[in-house]
Amino acid sequence: METRTHADTHAHTPRMTSAPNPDVTTAVQHLYKAIHSGGVAPGLLSLVHLRASQINGCSPCAYASVAAAKKQGESDERLHAVVTWRETPFFTDEERAALALTEAATRIQDGAPGVTDEIWDAAADHFTEEQLGALILEISLTNFFNRINHTVREQAGKTW
Repeated sequence: METRTHADTHAHTPRMTSAPNPDVTTAVQHLYKAIHSGGVAPGLLSLVHLRASQINGCSPCAYASVAAAKKQGESDERLHAVVTWRETPFFTDEERAALALTEAATRIQDGAPGVTDEIWDAAADHFTEEQLGALILEISLTNFFNRINHTVREQAGKTW
């Protein structure tokens, strides 16, 4: 018989239920507009969002990015393989460069090398400066939301 403690139950309860600040919502909408006008395919932006969210363990963002990718026509096979993209044949060189950039920019914790010249050069071989700007902004905004969701214990199941 499994016993749940108060702490186990509490860990799955959102800490905040209020509506977001309208100024923040407007700012985020402007960021999304900039990202989506940067020339990167929406499906690739969803894969980038998914990979950063997987790294950060953000279930609501992982859930929402899978839903968004499926709307873009993404296959279950590729979505399941994003976490192991290096070991699969399912991704193009362009997608691999974007996913490597995503991982390096997301994993900047203590001692991590971050975005090396090799990772940057590979991304720059596939994307224009405008597209790189959109990718960097998508990665950064995803990390922003991942941290907020962790802090307030937002639960998976919503799409935005």
